[in-house]
Amino acid sequence: MRDEITRRLVHASGTAVPLSYLLVDAVAWWHVQALLLVGLVVGVVLEAIRLVVGLDWWIYEKLTREYEQDNPAGYVLAVVGMAVVVVVFPPTTETLLPGLAPSPVAVPALFMLTIADPVSGLLGSGTLDGVKQTWVLLATFGVATLLAVPFVPSLAAIAGGVATTVADGVKPVVRGYVVDDNLSIPVAAAVAMYVAVEFLPALPSLV
Repeated sequence: MRDEITRRLVHASGTAVPLSYLLVDAVAWWHVQALLLVGLVVGVVLEAIRLVVGLDWWIYEKLTREYEQDNPAGYVLAVVGMAVVVVVFPPTTETLLPGLAPSPVAVPALFMLTIADPVSGLLGSGTLDGVKQTWVLLATFGVATLLAVPFVPSLAAIAGGVATTVADGVKPVVRGYVVDDNLSIPVAAAVAMYVAVEFLPALPSLV
């Protein structure tokens, strides 16, 4: 249980990335992109060494699960998902890749990964066969939706909540590799909210 709490705290520490953009005037979106892209490169190199060479640092024993021993670890998949979101869905034109239209979905998508997912993980700890109970999934949906409310219209917030819940509850296996929700949550949530913002009619705000 202690290792599980440690993993969740490390997971939640990623909240500092979107918060820095929201709260620190000196931090521009391209800083967020650069940070995650550098983190992506470092993470991929470390995972390549761990999986190919067999690097066995004690921290891997604390922060990786059994199914991650021969698969990319959740932390690097989280960085991959976050990096994709911050590059593809910038909220401003101050980006490393100019030309993309601004969208409000990136920040709530990151919060859904760094806050809603750890909450879901702690609530669902100890469930049999890793299958989360309905009430845990409903709590995940509620937390994820509320996190999105300040940033996107109500239908988009609901769409992001649904996408987060589905990604959290379903971990498909592709050719023996588990598609971890650290990768699927931010990407699925951002895409769902983007589609809702662009194509669904606006409803009164939830707040």
